[in-house]
Amino acid sequence: MLVHKLPDTITGLLLDTHSFLWFATGDSALSPAAKQAIEATAGIYVSAASALEIRTKYRLGKLASAAVIVHDLTTVVRRLEFAELDIAFADADLAGSLEGTHRDPFDRMLIAQALNYRLALVSNEAVFEDFGVTRLW
Repeated sequence: MLVHKLPDTITGLLLDTHSFLWFATGDSALSPAAKQAIEATAGIYVSAASALEIRTKYRLGKLASAAVIVHDLTTVVRRLEFAELDIAFADADLAGSLEGTHRDPFDRMLIAQALNYRLALVSNEAVFEDFGVTRLW
């Protein structure tokens, strides 16, 4: 469900990899509603899965837009006052067990973490809603 007001059961926001990149680099591809929510919410999380995805895709030449932040992701996350979200065993277990045809392992991890930690996922990917995630865009 695309939301504008977060349900009371949501404890914060988890940024999809593209949302983190677009916010950190000031890219206008980030929706105005997503940008406003990120700026107005105290609990913003960036998953270790996003760090892995950014580094991997950049190394493979598939994510040139990350060049300005890729070499110091930890500093960027901390400068923006976001929290790092480590991957727990329970997150991996849930990600691997999720039913559905969406096969991207990075997305599956973000979905699992959003569900496990009751976080709204800031993403333009509507398919996340098929997994019961609250999506903000």
